[in-house]
Amino acid sequence: MRSAAVLLLFAAASALAQTPPPNPPTPPDPEGIPQHDLNRTPPTVVTPVAGVPPAVPGRPPSDAVVLFDGKDLSAWKSQGKDAPAAWKVENGYMEVVKGTGAIETRQSFGDVQLHIEWMTPSPAVGQSQDRGNSGVFFGGGRYEVQVLDSYESATYPDGQAGALYGQFPPLVNACRPPGEWQAYDIVFEMPRFDATGVLVRRARATVFQNGVLVQNARELIGPTTNRVRTPYSAHPAALPLSLQDHNHPVRFRNVWVRELKLP
Repeated sequence: MRSAAVLLLFAAASALAQTPPPNPPTPPDPEGIPQHDLNRTPPTVVTPVAGVPPAVPGRPPSDAVVLFDGKDLSAWKSQGKDAPAAWKVENGYMEVVKGTGAIETRQSFGDVQLHIEWMTPSPAVGQSQDRGNSGVFFGGGRYEVQVLDSYESATYPDGQAGALYGQFPPLVNACRPPGEWQAYDIVFEMPRFDATGVLVRRARATVFQNGVLVQNARELIGPTTNRVRTPYSAHPAALPLSLQDHNHPVRFRNVWVRELKLP
């Protein structure tokens, strides 16, 4: 017959074995700052450039591929499916329809200059990441420039508008209020892999938000994943662009892209 002390030790050990381990600390970025650190100093708020974007969308460059001109979603499809994009189109914009999923371009792209205008809902609903959330993705859904209502709304800096999600906060917060159109002008350079699939150059992003530089030729650590650092893995040089369905009725308009022939 086991002693009471042995039984107590056995019970304690069993309980310990069934207790889930604590969440691992979020991995740091190259500067040693944990991912999604709420104690990170938020970017300084600045007033955006007046008239960017203009009240009426301008004409794209002559060599641009127009992805959305306010009329239809013929250049898009449901992400990962051979099915039409299910978002709403009206009054010159497209709007996320909750639960329909992300949409992606039918055409694939490598290095690009992308122009896209977006608007978060007004009046604002929710807080932090649950407030006007969407995202602009490159590389077949791998690399995200965050879309979020970050106007007088706190969240972790590497997840606010203009951030390379989960990696680098914007240099400044150049957001307009919810219900106003905002613009991203993004130069995105795809990563380079050698013939054996080894990474030889990281992806790189330069981002202007409302005419203000918020990312300057920033090299991404890898894919922009949540609460984990995912390493690069070889993928095609050209892949679709995509927009995220994060269950918020974010709007987009005047979307065009220029294909770049960079070294």
